[in-house]
Amino acid sequence: MGNIFKLGTRYSKPLDATYLDESARSSSFTWAPTGFGPARAAAAAVEQFADENGISWPKAMAPFDLELVVLGNPGSEERAFADGLYRELQMTGLATLYDDRNAGPGEKFADAELLGCPLRLTVGRRTLAENQVEVQIRRGREQRTVPIEGAAEAVVEIWRGLD
Repeated sequence: MGNIFKLGTRYSKPLDATYLDESARSSSFTWAPTGFGPARAAAAAVEQFADENGISWPKAMAPFDLELVVLGNPGSEERAFADGLYRELQMTGLATLYDDRNAGPGEKFADAELLGCPLRLTVGRRTLAENQVEVQIRRGREQRTVPIEGAAEAVVEIWRGLD
């Protein structure tokens, strides 16, 4: 997964970086540094955890802890609730991506799968009528619901329990 840069004496000679060999002769270092950076770590995580729907980030590496998807137009009850839930989630310290685009549910869900946040919350007319927020754990795609009352705290507990 890492890489090796075969640089030879490209830098040691100009810097006069030398060592004494067994015969007490001065020789320039041959330099071959290795690297494992963020890009390689991300690529390894994607390869390890992606599925047929997209990335499934490990909790420790996810750019966002969760994604909140609202299925409601501006001015709707769903949007108003989701806006408030978004503010509550931000106060918990969870990095929340809020998908409030004017797009259809299929597009929003497909994009959420591709982005691979550990949790996806969905607020829509049906779930709100049932006083619930839908929660999907990205890895394994397990579905749950939490009551709208105390939803942010319930989501924090679910997030803490993730691998």
